[in-house]
Amino acid sequence: MSKKLILMISAMSGFLAVACGAFGAHGLKDLLEPHLYATYQTGVEYQFYHTFALLFIALAPSDLSSKCLGWAGIAFTLGILLFSGSLYLLALTGIKVLGAITPLGGIAFLCGWVLVGYTAIISNRR
Repeated sequence: MSKKLILMISAMSGFLAVACGAFGAHGLKDLLEPHLYATYQTGVEYQFYHTFALLFIALAPSDLSSKCLGWAGIAFTLGILLFSGSLYLLALTGIKVLGAITPLGGIAFLCGWVLVGYTAIISNRR
C-alpha cells in the first residue's frame, strides 16, 4: 500500500472518527443505554488511535519505508473496519452477535503494531 493511499485513508478515517464522535455525543448519548453508549465510544477511541497510527506510517521517514509498513497500514485499516465498525453496529442495533467480529479487528490492530515494530528492527540492520 502506498504512503499516499495510507495518508488518504488516514484523512478519511480521521474525518469519520470526528463525525462519529460528534454524532455519538450529540445524537446518541441520550438515546442509547449507558453500556451501549460506552461501547460506541470505545469504537470512536480506537478509530482515533489507529487513524494516528496510519498517519505515522504515511509520514514515516523514507529510510523506514518497507513493505512491512504497507502491510501495517492494511492491518490498521482492517482493524478500524472490523473493531470500530462492529462496535458501532453493536451499539446502534443491539445485535450481540456483532461482538464476535470485534476481536478480529483487535487481532488486526495487534498485527499492525507487530509489523511496525518489525520494521524498526529490520531498519536498524541496514
